[in-house]
Amino acid sequence: MKVPFLDLSLQHRALREPALAALTATYDATRFCLGKDVEDFEGNFAATLGYPRTLGMNSGTAPLHVACLIAGFGPGDEIITAPFTFISSAWGINYVGATPVFADIEEGTFNLDPAKLAAAITPRTRGIIVVHLFGQPARMDEIMAVAQRHNLFVIEDCAQAVGAKYRGTPVGVLGDVGTFSFYPTKNLGGCGEGGAFTSRREELLTRARHIRVHGSDRRYYHDMVGGNFRMDGFQGALLNVKLPHLAGWTARRQAIAARYLAGLKLSDLRLPDQPAYGQSVFHQFTIRHPRRDALREQLTRHEIGTDLIYPVPLHLQKCYANLDRGPGSFPVSEQAAATCVSLPIFPELTDAQVDHVIRSINAF
Repeated sequence: MKVPFLDLSLQHRALREPALAALTATYDATRFCLGKDVEDFEGNFAATLGYPRTLGMNSGTAPLHVACLIAGFGPGDEIITAPFTFISSAWGINYVGATPVFADIEEGTFNLDPAKLAAAITPRTRGIIVVHLFGQPARMDEIMAVAQRHNLFVIEDCAQAVGAKYRGTPVGVLGDVGTFSFYPTKNLGGCGEGGAFTSRREELLTRARHIRVHGSDRRYYHDMVGGNFRMDGFQGALLNVKLPHLAGWTARRQAIAARYLAGLKLSDLRLPDQPAYGQSVFHQFTIRHPRRDALREQLTRHEIGTDLIYPVPLHLQKCYANLDRGPGSFPVSEQAAATCVSLPIFPELTDAQVDHVIRSINAF
């Protein structure tokens, strides 16, 4: 039995007719940059997820960049984030001339360790980028307590956590701003690039809206230095088609995860922790095993797709060699990178496919 790691064609075939109808309407109305489709999605996304307001942007990296601009980060400032994440989590820091500083993760959740965060603070620390990795909320009470003690600006990277909740509150409005990605592989994925920005603070939303369109609130008048971070109309239209299905897709991901958690019994296997404070949306189901590579080879022989997310922590990437944080600097992240493997967990998987994965792992 074949079990692909991810098959986007299944979702898109099921939505083909309404998706093409939406694209046709956008095309015929020439609503190509922002416009009604994006405005409709912004309102629907906010209402569905429980946010006061959201702003559509042209990638998941864009709102992180905009958030760093709004926070006023710049040269000489240090911004703390985790080294075990996708590199976009740190790019915004570099884009504004600030310095990324890494703090290690927790073993069980893969998220920023609040104690390591507190130890990384210096007089130059200005902010924190908290990543809710793999759909699991980070320990926001402890992280926000650290931020408040040191007057730090907190950006939540919710790229993998759309719909996740921390103690009943949706991630993204626990810190100062929240950012999202609609890259095609995400739980709510577009047919191309896309992202969103949110905040409880109206003044930050207003600044983000201006920065998104070249620092302008009206055409040809520019009150601040901005950029081109606009979502295009086609992505807004497609995301509007997909959004009503998000709750069902999330429930299916959670059901698959529950099946894995109940069924996987392999010795020395570490399953992801499920702390009571967080409601994960399982963008990934990532396990750890000391013989990860051999286990992955067996799964390949059983026609089961897997992925290594992430094989190299950020502090060991060539682009950050200047930070001089070599091997051994963040042992939990390095150990995670060496032992993690992510299993198939997209909504269209059948129970039979999930059980095949479980049997193949338990037989290792």
